[in-house]
Amino acid sequence: MTAGASRRWPAEWERHAATWVGWPHHRPDWPGKFEPIPWVYAEIVRVLHRYEPVHILCNGEETREEAVASLRAHDVDLDRCTLHRVPTDRVWLRDSAPTGVYGPDGLEWIRWQFNAWAKYDNYQQDELVGVTIANLTGLPEVEATRPDGRGRLVLEGGGIETDGAGTMLVTEEWLLSDIQVRNPGLSREDYERAFAEYLGIRRTIWLGEGAVGDDTHGHVDDIARFTDPHTVVLTYEPDPADDNHARMADNLHRLETAARSFPGGLRVVTLPFPRPVITDGERLPASYANFYVANGVVIVPTFNDRNDRIALNTLAELFPAHDVVGIHAVDLVWGLGTLHCLTQQQPA
Repeated sequence: MTAGASRRWPAEWERHAATWVGWPHHRPDWPGKFEPIPWVYAEIVRVLHRYEPVHILCNGEETREEAVASLRAHDVDLDRCTLHRVPTDRVWLRDSAPTGVYGPDGLEWIRWQFNAWAKYDNYQQDELVGVTIANLTGLPEVEATRPDGRGRLVLEGGGIETDGAGTMLVTEEWLLSDIQVRNPGLSREDYERAFAEYLGIRRTIWLGEGAVGDDTHGHVDDIARFTDPHTVVLTYEPDPADDNHARMADNLHRLETAARSFPGGLRVVTLPFPRPVITDGERLPASYANFYVANGVVIVPTFNDRNDRIALNTLAELFPAHDVVGIHAVDLVWGLGTLHCLTQQQPA
C-alpha cells in the first residue's frame, strides 16, 4: 500500500482537537482599519472556545499581552485557550499552517511550501509555521514535494476542500491558469497525483474561477464548500451584470456535471453573495462561503446585508446539529480574507 492510499484527509465537520489562529499584528494587511480587527478576532475566539480549545500564535510578548487584554474584555476563559509566542509575518493560518490528515500511524501534518501567494516578500516566518505547529503538538510532519521531484510543493489550505471521503474541490484559476506562479510546469495530472499521495484523494472536481476580488487568484473556500459527503454549497450571483455571474454559472455547470456520476449522488445548494463590498474603489472578496465549521458550531461571515439572513438560514438547514453564528466581517474582509482564511483545524 502506498502512503497516499493509507492517508485520509478528514472533512472539516469531523471532530477537532483544537482550532489554530494567529493574533493580528501586521497593520498593513488592514490599511487604515486595523484598530477594530483585534476585537473581531476576540469575538471569533469567544465563540469558538465554547466548543473546542483554541491555540493562538502571538508574534512576540507585546502581541500576547494585547491578545490577553482583548480576550479578557470579551469574557473569554483563558483556560480554554493556549497562547504561543511564535513569530509570524501574517495571520492567515489557513494558508501558512499545515493540513492535518490521518496517516498509517495516526494524525500527521502535511506541510506545504508557503510563498505568500507569490505576492509578498515577507513570508519567511510564515513558512516556518508548519514546523512550529508540528513541534507544539508533538505530531509528525510530512513535507510535500512536487511529483516531478523539482523541490517542494507550493499550496495553501484555502485552495483545497474535501468531503472527507476522498473527493476534493479546487479551481483551475488557482493552479492551472496563466496567472498562477505557484508550481510552474505542473499539469492537472501532476496535481492529482500529489493530492492522492498526501491527502488520499481519489476524485478531484475542478471548478473554473474563484470570486472577484480574491487576492489569492481562485481559492475555493470563497466559493464552494462541502457541508456533508453528498452536498456542496456554491456561491451564486444571478445578476448577469455582476462580474461574479459568469464565473459562478460556469462553476454551477461543472458541479452539476460532476453530480451526474458522483457515487451516491451530489446535491448542489446555492448561497447568495452579499452586495459588493467596496473600499477605496477596490471590490473585496466578501463571501458567505468562507464559513468555518468547528465542534458543534459554524461561524459565518456577515456583511450588514439583506442576504446575511438567507445565508445563515441556509447553513443552519445544512448543519442541523450545529449552532450557526454570524460574525461581523465588513472590517475583516478589508484584509482580503475572513473566517475560514484565518483558522486551521487540528483533527481529533
